[in-house]
Amino acid sequence: SESMWLVRGGKATQPDGHTLARLWASLPPDIRLSPHLYLATNSAQGPWWILGWSERVPGAEDVLPAPLPPYRVLTGMADRFGRTLTYRREAAGDLAGGITGVTDGAGREFRLVLTTQAQRAEEARTSSLSSSDRSRPLSASAFPDTLPGTEYGPDRGIRLSAVWLMHDPAYPESLPGAPLVRYTYTEAGELLAVYDRSNTQVRAFTYDAQHPGRMVGHRYAGRPEMRYRYDDTGRVVEQLNPAGLSYRYQYEQDRITVTDSLNRREVLHTEGGAGLKRVVKKELADGSVTHSGYDAAGRLTAQTDAAGRRTEYGLNVVSGDITDITTPDGRETKFYYNDGNQLTAVVYPDGLESRRAYDERDRLVSETSRSGDVIRYAYDNPHSELPATTTDATGSTRQMTWSRYGQLLAFTDCSGYQTRYEYDRFGQMTAVHREEGISLYRRYDNRGRLTSVKDAQGRETRYEYNAAGDLTAVITPDGNRSETQYDAWGKAVSTTQGGLTRSMEYDAAGRVISLTNENGSHSDFSYDALDRLVQQGGFDGRTQRYHYDLTGKLTQSEDEGLVTLWHYDESDRITHRTVNGEPAEQWQYDGHGWLTDISHLSEGHQVAVHYGYDDKGRLAGERQTVHNPETGELLWQHETEHAYNEQGLANRVTPDSLPRVEWLTYGSGYLAGMKLGGTPLLEFTRDRLHRETVRSFGNNAYELTSTYTPAGQLQSQHLNSLVYDRDYGWNDNGDLVRISGPRQTREYGYSATGRLESVRTLAPDLDIRIPYATDPAGNRLPDPELHPDSTLTVWPDNRITEDAHYLYRYDEYGRLTEKTDRIPAGVIRTDDERTHHYHYDSQHRLVFYTRIQHGEPLVESRYLCDPLGRRMAKRVWRRERDLTGWMSLSRKPEETWYGWDGDRLTTVQTDTTRIQTVYEPGSFTPLIRVETENGERKKAQRRSLAEKLQQEGSEDGHGVVFPAELVRLLDRLEEEIRADRVSSESRAWLAQCGLTVEQLARQVEPEYTPARKVHLYHCDHRGLPLALISEDGNTAWSGEYDEWGNQLNEENPHHVYQPYRLPGQQYDEESGLYYNRNRYYDPLQGRYITQDPIGPVGGWNPYSYVLNNPAQFIDPTGLTQEDNWTYGEVGNSCVTSQRDFTPPPGLADMKASIGAACSRNNASRNCHPVDGSNASAPSDKAAWENIQNATNGKDLSGGGNMFCVGNEDCAVVHSCREIVNARHPAGRVRERVTPLTTSGTATLNGTTVYFYNDPRNGNCPAHEYIPQ
Repeated sequence: SESMWLVRGGKATQPDGHTLARLWASLPPDIRLSPHLYLATNSAQGPWWILGWSERVPGAEDVLPAPLPPYRVLTGMADRFGRTLTYRREAAGDLAGGITGVTDGAGREFRLVLTTQAQRAEEARTSSLSSSDRSRPLSASAFPDTLPGTEYGPDRGIRLSAVWLMHDPAYPESLPGAPLVRYTYTEAGELLAVYDRSNTQVRAFTYDAQHPGRMVGHRYAGRPEMRYRYDDTGRVVEQLNPAGLSYRYQYEQDRITVTDSLNRREVLHTEGGAGLKRVVKKELADGSVTHSGYDAAGRLTAQTDAAGRRTEYGLNVVSGDITDITTPDGRETKFYYNDGNQLTAVVYPDGLESRRAYDERDRLVSETSRSGDVIRYAYDNPHSELPATTTDATGSTRQMTWSRYGQLLAFTDCSGYQTRYEYDRFGQMTAVHREEGISLYRRYDNRGRLTSVKDAQGRETRYEYNAAGDLTAVITPDGNRSETQYDAWGKAVSTTQGGLTRSMEYDAAGRVISLTNENGSHSDFSYDALDRLVQQGGFDGRTQRYHYDLTGKLTQSEDEGLVTLWHYDESDRITHRTVNGEPAEQWQYDGHGWLTDISHLSEGHQVAVHYGYDDKGRLAGERQTVHNPETGELLWQHETEHAYNEQGLANRVTPDSLPRVEWLTYGSGYLAGMKLGGTPLLEFTRDRLHRETVRSFGNNAYELTSTYTPAGQLQSQHLNSLVYDRDYGWNDNGDLVRISGPRQTREYGYSATGRLESVRTLAPDLDIRIPYATDPAGNRLPDPELHPDSTLTVWPDNRITEDAHYLYRYDEYGRLTEKTDRIPAGVIRTDDERTHHYHYDSQHRLVFYTRIQHGEPLVESRYLCDPLGRRMAKRVWRRERDLTGWMSLSRKPEETWYGWDGDRLTTVQTDTTRIQTVYEPGSFTPLIRVETENGERKKAQRRSLAEKLQQEGSEDGHGVVFPAELVRLLDRLEEEIRADRVSSESRAWLAQCGLTVEQLARQVEPEYTPARKVHLYHCDHRGLPLALISEDGNTAWSGEYDEWGNQLNEENPHHVYQPYRLPGQQYDEESGLYYNRNRYYDPLQGRYITQDPIGPVGGWNPYSYVLNNPAQFIDPTGLTQEDNWTYGEVGNSCVTSQRDFTPPPGLADMKASIGAACSRNNASRNCHPVDGSNASAPSDKAAWENIQNATNGKDLSGGGNMFCVGNEDCAVVHSCREIVNARHPAGRVRERVTPLTTSGTATLNGTTVYFYNDPRNGNCPAHEYIPQ
């Protein structure tokens, strides 16, 4: 089942077209031309195994010895770049034929110390005599001088005892003074222990005295011993793990039964013999059964899952390469290869294609993604597979310099700015030097563990470990310790920071079964036989349950009284959900498998999201619609369009009813400017690290200058107007401790756990300190300084039921349902308390709010959401005096409509005006505000050319409906007519129709440009707006806020509507809450009013906002914290333009969740597949993970069933990674290719944005970009 070639030397070349021709030509001439050498390989990419004599390699003209040696031995290896690994063997003596030296392809020389059994016996006897216990000297029989033979032949007793580095070309004067590794052996010659370069024992082995060579136990340093029992035939029948799962193995004819210590049983049925024996049937612990089929060579050809669905794999009969994969729904993915068996193309089920090209040395030289973007690689060293340059689709080139050992020494971006890396003699990175003098230094102990990281300012963080190598302590520069304790198998069982401890408990299978928070409260988890989470109990007792089908897909989830059913199509794409029997969301896909529509009912209204694509599967538009529940009338529509240039890059975005937004960038997509409708609005200047240094708006009336500390933190932001100047101070831990402005200074105090403890405000004649007290779990408490009589010390269930102002009530889901004014003790009650009531839908989204006093409503509001949970509309009724003089709620509500682009709110429309926001790329920081009066918008309303022709195109007056392609052509024509640049293609198309450009131009309705007010958002370091600046530099609005987003002061002479608060938040005047995408935030409490939708992944406290550190972190989606220190930088990321959908919390791998929760910055940003049945991938997810990377490249969730467990920006990665290290389950490993590094992109709320570059920066051509 394996490819194998055996070739004799003596030939300069192999025949053209031969599979090994290129690999043969790469051999050094002295090897290739020697007829006395034999070479073997099992791949056209190598390596070669060189077989010869151990004493020497005869020359081509040498007379061969007589008789010839009966066999050849391995004397070295050679790869496809001519690099060789040479073995030196002893020619004579006790060690004759043994390898005692190795020289690698980089020129390093290693000495292999071999010992004989006699030498070890003598050393043991000498050691025994010199030991303190001389009463029991070691006898010769206890450690014999020779070893008995085995069934494989005589045992000469030669063993490897140590490996020394003898020569290192890069470090010739600093060779290690100890061996790199050392081995010891038992008296029977069995490997006893392994020691690392620090002489620390890292492995130990135990053997059966009655059966030499049979290992009965082994352990790693600091870990318990794993024990094994055998049957009479030498097969393992039991594996004993003292701190985890143990296993029993039962062998029968063509069947093996594995039973673990939880009594879970798995049965493996096999067919075939010897090396072709394969598992053809697997009975899993839950009773489900899967089948696998193989060809005569033992290669996988089919898999049938537990539901009876069959996935087939087509193979190249000779090479074993996968040629096609057909999934149960009939969708097919095809793979193509070159003569060297390297992947050259993948054709996906939707018809799109990705390609790869290679040079004559089989190195990757170009990758073409599904969307047509090309990445090119160039090499300057014929003996290396590492690229010297990469050039992306924008033409931007990056340069890499590598060491002789394959370490990256320098990276130069397309602007010519360089990052340098340093390493020690063991290959460990010791320093990183970036532009602008920023450096980072790393130190290690003698075992190679990182012990210290120091920045350019000398601030050092230190690390400590236990004997097993687990990180046990982190000591920050101020000396604060964070400690972690582990169980016997290295799983964290507790973390302690600042005197507060969190604990984790596991079952024998290593699954998290309980969390104990700082308050001593517990959250519990249960699993099924296949380790899937089936129940979780929150710290407050809330219980959620999950059920799965035979293939592992979630089919039912229960949340207290809510039962959600999940339904899928034959491609395992979710199609609809029901909650308590009522319809919920519905998903629709086109023939390509791309998501086109999501819809549901919200408060009776039909609310939908529609997606459009171009012919390459790229997102071309997103449209949200709301229809009247009774008449079906369209009440609201909001659309955002995206366009691509000829290079396949998204270079413009058109917000609903606004001119196009264009971004000017350079290099890897760093922002250089912005235009609105062709008019430049903003310019950015950046330093050599591409950090923003100057921001100019309007006619340079606004100019913001930013500086940074030597460690890279924001140091100051100064305007040409001093009123908004800010200087930032940081402590040694990197915490923000001071913000100074012309009017006041704020100083921040933190607890040892990083929570904001106090804010001190200093100004002329003012010195105020506001403390923020919390219980151990981070729930707000009355501060003892301000409320010395309070007895509250802890909220065990994280539900705050009272504070100094209100009393709170919650429902069984942990949702705030009621908030009532608190009457202080001793105050006479007048029954005028105001009570706030909150009502939610089945998805825990707030849909109705009312505030009541004296039994009468003061205000009511209702909210509509789209299927993704984004708020589409709100209607507010306020109490007012009617014509009869009575006070009652208004008959006509105040209506506000919302439009979105991904997760960012871009449009707010009231009865009188529309406000639209353009954000900084890749962030939730608002940048430009455009306000248009509704009257102006009505004047600008017009029909498109396609709409007009359809409405007026029939004689009966009823109109016609054009095909989508015709509408697209007419839209393009209209765009060209308005720009007075009609293309030759359009002219030819019109001529075929018997029409002229002039005829169609007369049908185009004239444009009216509405009057718009444009302002710049001037924001703080987090992205909270502080002022609105007009194009002439005047301040139209300004506000002052505390750290939790509460507005302290406002100057609003023009009555500007400015609802934005902390990033991702919008202020609701009727309730005082801030809408925060997935939840509502209460700024007075500094926390959310409902629990985190993503469960423990979002943090241990489900109500907490940014871990109680709002001075430094933000949470723009209401899910998990993140920082916001990029200031408009556009990073390199590569995700699809649309997120997939998030099932209920709790489905994530709990161990990953706990690992994320243990860190101080609790932000897990991982994507996890719902199941392994991707529409283009085989069902065995574990074996096919990398093949799946090549086959799930749909731009939306058309079969790429992924969901986010920690961040809304998760998406199916496609063009960033294809097949890397892909392995056929029964075949060989594919070669590792350099993955796509699509630079010049950024993630804007889950949207891939492609960027162009600036001619001022070397080899970076100037272009523009737009979100995909």
